Amino acid sequence: MGSFLSSNNISKEDIQMALNKVKRIVSSTPVVVFSKTYCGYCNRVKQLLTQLGASYKTIELDEESDGGEMQAALTEWTGQRTVPNVFIGGTHIGGCDSVMAKHQAGQLVNLLTDAGANAITVSLNA
Repeated sequence: MGSFLSSNNISKEDIQMALNKVKRIVSSTPVVVFSKTYCGYCNRVKQLLTQLGASYKTIELDEESDGGEMQAALTEWTGQRTVPNVFIGGTHIGGCDSVMAKHQAGQLVNLLTDAGANAITVSLNA
């Protein structure tokens, strides 16, 4: 498939504009999931957040006109090239494995609650 940077010829200026946009979104929303509609790992994270009663914003990169630039900006900012790319309370959490690990460790609901995402603390066992 090749690198999305080389295949789409994304300029440094485009990445910088996308980085500013991504940082604005993350700083203005308690929970953000940068996702792709066809990604099973993304769907798993969104399903878990929904199950926990968390309010979150999803940015479907494959539906955004500047999704490639946004993904390149996220890679530059977080070092993570893959989706889902999850932020809670402005902090980069990581991808599906990181979110699931925090859930299994009993930390996810507290992170969501502290961020103001209205998570509920009923059954954590899915």
